[in-house]
Amino acid sequence: MNPAEPPSPDAAAPITPPADDSSSRDEIPADSAFAIGLRPLSFADPFRWLAAGWRDFRRAPLIGLFFGACFMLMGWCLLGVYEHAPIYTLALSAGFLLMGPFLCLGLYQVSRRLQQGFQPRLLDCLTAWRKRMSQIAIFGTVLLILEMIWGRAALVVFAVSFDGMPDLSGSLVKLLNPENLGFIVAYLGVGAFFAGLIYAVSVVSIPMLLDRPTDAVTAGLTSLRLVLTQTGVMLFWGALITVLVVLALLPGFAGLLVVGPVLGHASWHAYRAAVVE
Repeated sequence: MNPAEPPSPDAAAPITPPADDSSSRDEIPADSAFAIGLRPLSFADPFRWLAAGWRDFRRAPLIGLFFGACFMLMGWCLLGVYEHAPIYTLALSAGFLLMGPFLCLGLYQVSRRLQQGFQPRLLDCLTAWRKRMSQIAIFGTVLLILEMIWGRAALVVFAVSFDGMPDLSGSLVKLLNPENLGFIVAYLGVGAFFAGLIYAVSVVSIPMLLDRPTDAVTAGLTSLRLVLTQTGVMLFWGALITVLVVLALLPGFAGLLVVGPVLGHASWHAYRAAVVE
């Protein structure tokens, strides 16, 4: 009697991504932040990241539009708060700036799965943070502290710039009045400092935490090293992000439906291009 042959694999069966084992390695210490290799970058690289982000968006458009809708709703909420309580808008905008990278975790997971050759799933993308929950929570706490300091600094600038509380409800024109030039310069200066600091420590750290068994401190220091050693390119990348986001805000935040997910995917490719495996 011939031995039974093993059943042939079903070629039509859908390919599903393997279960991540990074949760079991969550506390494994990674290499020193100063030992992780960084690749040299050119000013053409940010455009390559954007092109790769656009390709990822086209390969998983429904997931991208879901996250884009979340970004758009955040913009609408910010506008609603400005119309009813403008004093809180400055601090809330900083909070939304922090929420963006964590919301992009799902987009990083989409690009990661596509790079692995698997079809991404929405539920997997929405729960990507669970794989490295403790380290992401630590990093989020650091960013939250920075956001609280930023928000407090913004309120202080607001308080010392005006005699009493001006009525700015419902009109950006009132805020941009030439009489408020000192306030605008001071607030933009404070905002630029904190936004630059948050950008420097988070530009590649969150996708790095998702992709490899490193700790929050190592990821943040690696991101800071990248900005300090590739300052020109990373400033150019930050400027591109800023310009695209501002343009996406103009048509009633509707541009965020596409620009938001494309930038999220592009940020993943920026991490993969800059940090040596």
